[in-house]
Order: sequence, then C-alpha cells, then structure tokens
Amino acid sequence: MDPRKLHSEYGLDQRLADAGCAYCGSAPEGADHVPSKALLDDPLPDDLPVVPACKQCNQGVSADEQYLACFLECVVSGSTDPERIVRPKVARALRRSPALAAMIASTCTESAGGQLIWTPDMERVERVVLKLARGHHLFELSSPQLEQPASIDCVPLIAMCPERRKAFESPAGLPGWPEIGSRAFLRGAGIELPHSAGAWVDVQRSRYRYSVRDGGWVRIVIREYLACEVVWG
Repeated sequence: MDPRKLHSEYGLDQRLADAGCAYCGSAPEGADHVPSKALLDDPLPDDLPVVPACKQCNQGVSADEQYLACFLECVVSGSTDPERIVRPKVARALRRSPALAAMIASTCTESAGGQLIWTPDMERVERVVLKLARGHHLFELSSPQLEQPASIDCVPLIAMCPERRKAFESPAGLPGWPEIGSRAFLRGAGIELPHSAGAWVDVQRSRYRYSVRDGGWVRIVIREYLACEVVWG
C-alpha cells in the first residue's frame, strides 16, 4: 500500500506511515490499534493510537490478545464464570468460547491455604507484550524497534517489593533529545497530548498505560495488574 494512502485514510503521522510495518518493517497494508481493542473497554478512548502494520502482523496475534485479556480478567475476578467477570467484553468472549474458558480454568490450581494460583501461557503473553512494545516505540518516537529485545519481563504489580514497584512506576526521563516533532519530543516540551499522564501515557484509566524511553525500554501496565517491561540493548 502507498504510505500516502495510509496517511490520508488512517490519519497516521507521515513519518509513521513511511516507517513500514511497526512489527516487522515490511510494506504496511493497513493500520493497527495499539493497544489492542481487546484490552480496552467500550466506549473506546478518543484518538486511540494506531500504527502501520502488514496483514500478517495485524491479525497474527489477535487470538493471543484475546487470550491475554480473558486470562487477566479471570485472575482479577477469581473465576472463569462469565457471570462473575467484571469486564462485559471479556464476559461475552468467554460465553462465545467455552473452550477458551475451559482452557484458562485448567491452568488454575488451589494451594493448601485455599489461594488460587493461575499459570499463564508465557509464550502467548510475551508475543502480545512484544507487539505492544514495538507499536508504542514507533508511535511515541517515530522510530521502529524491530530487533529482538534483550529481555521481556512480565510480573503482577502486587508481586513487586516496594523498592521495585517504586522504580517501575518512576521511569527516568528520556536520554538526549527525541526526534523533533515526535510525540516524545512534544511531551518533553510540555505540550499536552491525548491520554498524557506525566511519564506515563494513560490510554484508559485502570485498563492500560505505558511509558517509553528512547532506544531503551517500554513499560506497560495492563488492567492495573500485569506490569511488563521490554528492554533492548
């Protein structure tokens, strides 16, 4: 697809449209929401970030995104029963797919003390988190990050010790100068942008926020439960 068409049809920043697929660098065939709509509630936020994507990358992780959204909600709700699920979108997904609900239920065990222990499919989780991190990196810095990361870390916020939680929640400022005109540059210049919340971009309160550092890392919090960090270099 001609990048100029992406720019006009999807409202992408021209530099994003010229960058190629945010996830693999190939010629884009459309645009992808980042984060996935599966991780957000309706009504969706205004000006939901979009990045250019090829068809394979756009659709190839959809099942994993749905899985992660449903798994996290089951953990937070303490059940796979749709009637006990807080998020209506996830409750509907579990009703439509009893097999998905059963699969998630099979990963839950009960400790001797009666505590539920949920074991996620980390390969699926990391595929989603890496895709999200690449999308945020391109969207915020107008720069693709296509290399394999040095690390992908995902841990519940409640499992962090106070020192680690404080460090995670207080990311350092951007080193050097972001590209002029990039969203990171505008934020650094004090220009208010949609969803901006200091060092964190709050896409939807209590559902999804992220923070990006140039060439270094992307941090994501999903459902105010799962803390993710992707580090390059």
